[in-house]
Amino acid sequence: MGLLFVYLLFVGLTAWQGEDSRSAFLSLYNSKTILTQAIIVAIGALGMTLVIVAGGIDLSVGSQIALGTVVIGWFLREYGGEGAGVGLSLCAALLGILACGACGLLNGFMSAVFRIVPFIITLGMMQIARGVAKWIAEEQTIVTPESMLYDVMVVEPDPGVATSLAPGIWVALGLVAVVAFTLRYTVFGRYVFAIGSNEATARLCGINVTLQRIWIYTLCGLLTGVAGVMQFANLTVGDPTAAVGMELDIIAAVVIGGGSLSGGEGSAIGSVVGALIMAVLRNGCTMVGVPNFVQDIVIGVIIISAVGIDRLKHRATTSG
Repeated sequence: MGLLFVYLLFVGLTAWQGEDSRSAFLSLYNSKTILTQAIIVAIGALGMTLVIVAGGIDLSVGSQIALGTVVIGWFLREYGGEGAGVGLSLCAALLGILACGACGLLNGFMSAVFRIVPFIITLGMMQIARGVAKWIAEEQTIVTPESMLYDVMVVEPDPGVATSLAPGIWVALGLVAVVAFTLRYTVFGRYVFAIGSNEATARLCGINVTLQRIWIYTLCGLLTGVAGVMQFANLTVGDPTAAVGMELDIIAAVVIGGGSLSGGEGSAIGSVVGALIMAVLRNGCTMVGVPNFVQDIVIGVIIISAVGIDRLKHRATTSG
């Protein structure tokens, strides 16, 4: 309902500006653009959903995405020659994903084994990952030879074909299905919700909370790595300064989609809807000429409102 409301709101605002503006917003190409713009945050939000449902937080995902782009760019620059084929492109993507997965593994290990607050651990990792990215890239963007990855975020691979979508959209849809199934129908998914709802009770029920937290953060890192691949495809360079502040968009997508920062609540589909709401907001605001700073204020208000509603709901449940 929230997504529909935001979409219809901008239909009205663009219509008020004129028929040309309304037609541009409602065009099939613009709809494909919105979907493509939502891919990076949506995939990152899938990993963050696991973490937030389990009662944690990860502030390092933006820096991990930057690290992923740099690792991919470095590999393609070193081994791509005049142009990278399918094999080298996939190897580069896998290396970027594994780099982010390693960051997630460290986050989970330090948080679960040493019982350090996730906020502090991931805040430190945010700086570490960004620093490593700058070190590998020698504090400049890495220009790479052309590769298959360049085509992943093309809005309309076959111009004029209605069913032609960016390949990244299909990747995102596949990951949504996998994460949604995992949370809803697997033992691991039940463990995630149990840990987030009440960690002490989960331990008493025999759940190895330490191991599960390591898995949760590692999976978050791997999914963030996929988002890093999409970011590289979008930029076509390895950029150590990329995705600054994107961790806030990713967390916001989960919260707007119904995730609770208290843990125990959230869904993959809800998080993707949250990412789409923000993509529609940014796209619509751009079309009606709203400045970027106003967009940031609007999204901030929405985040605060979503968290406030969640708190009121929990308070009502507790008192009831």
